[in-house]
Amino acid sequence: MQFQVTYIEFDFSSDDPNWGDVDPDYQQEVFEETVGQIWEANDEEDLVDEITCATGWCIKSIEYNHVLK
Repeated sequence: MQFQVTYIEFDFSSDDPNWGDVDPDYQQEVFEETVGQIWEANDEEDLVDEITCATGWCIKSIEYNHVLK
């Protein structure tokens, strides 16, 4: 199945106190590279896994549309 992400919220927090905050410009870049893209996945859980793997960030919230062929 194909999914088009319409909104996503990443978890840019870290439990490591030495890691520091993630630059807001970088956060926006990751957001913009994900939203609007077409992703191939089996279901919503697989979609979340695919995006997490591609970006390296866990997802707090996601909204998407199914893309019909």
